Amino acid sequence: MKKVPPENLRQVADEIRALILDVVSKNGGHLASNLGAVELTIALHYVFDSPRDTIIWDVGHQCYTHKILTGRRERFCTLRQHQGLLGFPDRQESEHDIYNTGHASTALSAALGIAVARDKLKDDHKVIAVVGDGGLTGGVAWEALNQIGHLREPIIIVLNFNEMSISPNVGALSKYLSYLVSGQHYLRIKDQAKSILKSIPAVGQPMIKVGRAMEDAVKKVFFPGLVFEELGIRYVGPVQGHSLTSLIEVFEDARTYEGPVLIHCVTQKGRGYAPARSNPERFHGAAPFNRATGEPLSNATTPSYSQVFGQAVLKLARRDERIIAITAAMPEGTGLSRFARELPGRFYDVGIAEQHAVNFAAGLALRGLKPVVAIYSTFLQRAYDQLYHDVSLQDLPVVFALDRAGIVSDDGPTHQGVNDIIYLRHMPHMIVMAPKDENELQRMLKSALSYGHPTAIRFPKDKGRGVPLEDEPQEIAPGRSELLKEGKSLLLAYGSMVYPALEAASELEKEGLSLAVINARFVKPLDEEAILPYAQKGNVVITIEEGVVSGGFGSAVREFLDREKRFDVRFLAIGLPPEVYPLGKAEQIRKIYGLDAAGLAGRIRRFFAE
Repeated sequence: MKKVPPENLRQVADEIRALILDVVSKNGGHLASNLGAVELTIALHYVFDSPRDTIIWDVGHQCYTHKILTGRRERFCTLRQHQGLLGFPDRQESEHDIYNTGHASTALSAALGIAVARDKLKDDHKVIAVVGDGGLTGGVAWEALNQIGHLREPIIIVLNFNEMSISPNVGALSKYLSYLVSGQHYLRIKDQAKSILKSIPAVGQPMIKVGRAMEDAVKKVFFPGLVFEELGIRYVGPVQGHSLTSLIEVFEDARTYEGPVLIHCVTQKGRGYAPARSNPERFHGAAPFNRATGEPLSNATTPSYSQVFGQAVLKLARRDERIIAITAAMPEGTGLSRFARELPGRFYDVGIAEQHAVNFAAGLALRGLKPVVAIYSTFLQRAYDQLYHDVSLQDLPVVFALDRAGIVSDDGPTHQGVNDIIYLRHMPHMIVMAPKDENELQRMLKSALSYGHPTAIRFPKDKGRGVPLEDEPQEIAPGRSELLKEGKSLLLAYGSMVYPALEAASELEKEGLSLAVINARFVKPLDEEAILPYAQKGNVVITIEEGVVSGGFGSAVREFLDREKRFDVRFLAIGLPPEVYPLGKAEQIRKIYGLDAAGLAGRIRRFFAE
């Protein structure tokens, strides 16, 4: 990169955008955020010396240019494919990926740790954290900023400001940052004036230096008490985030600063591709699409679980004005966009702040409202203490809709929703359930709002199974399972594993194995009465779940059987081991771990044979 003449960097940016667009249109991926960070990334690698100078990407869904520039261009066509490049930074992929990320707001804390270690070890390198304005809506980022300002360690914070996380950013901080930018006109005038002055021999550069001093003075007059300056962090900006000249210049200056500095770069999501620019939400995590038109290649007519959830909660909310919908920067992904449009006064997007979302819901429930909190399974992990301390201990009737539960395609280890059964089932008062299909999801949502206790419903990212949706969903009694097939031994399947279990049981029946299949529905309360007849006869009991077995659904059943010591039961729990899962499509990963119908049949066949 450093050998490329500055006048050729624009060509590099254009070529990288074309490559990203070509690969993502075929493989799917995070398009809008990556198109917006091309120049910013080129400038970082042009000025700094990676990997000696450490660059940490918050969230990481804007790192495609970084991967292309650090020796992975030839493999970029494997992006998000099984055994290919991960869509996020991955330390096993490259020494240039300093820190694995996938969840927001973590980079600043990690950068401070690296900077403190650098100084204690008497090393000499720069530490750069690239964080989006969406990432700054997360509380942990502000905990880090507080400590960064206190310690005054030399750290360069690049704030990539595009007024978006996945959906448009919300809250006072977003408004404040927009206020600092004061419109693109300011940036254009600033860049134009700088270009004119540079063209004047001998006089131009001194005038630019005077102009910088004036700009700092103006900021202090018109923006008194800048938040970052008050925290002890030098603020530079706003900088035009697509001007390579401006970015390189400001990064070069930042190398000389002795304390922490925040560089406020203004970028556009979807830059260089009109469909993504006009609809950055849809092109945040895009499925494969027609590059010419931007239209998705899939014509699937079966609604996804997320869409069915969104329709169901809206339908219920029309009838009950106490229902409130809450999400953490994911109205589109959780299916709540229509709710937000139709009932804006009862919809709250709290930003990337899952802890706050849960506490906020607790306050609403305490006063008789019915909050429904829709958060991806992997992200609700961030609010573990709030789930326990603020909701469960007080037995507050908050409904949690855990989207993307179980194995998730394409996004790799950080996005797998495989631990929610474990971290929810031991919560006091918490009811934990999972539907076998989209109609049962409707039933569970309606039921959960009537239970009067904290309730979690986990469901996959997948499209539904195409079953008919009831106009008036029936309610389900807490802890009531469903017998789907008669048999001698018992397959107790949970959530997304019910239909594969039925297929496996039908296949094994041809071989003489008599297997009953029960749709468990609930991990807590467990339908012990449904298990008892099989346990009393000393038959085989097998549990199947799309989650980590240790502490999960199978553990719940085993604990029940162990309490009833009079039973002599042969028991098998089938699920996922506690490990890091490979990148791939959900069906590929399920097959690897034997959670498809054929894999289940093989595992059960071997168990009986042994």
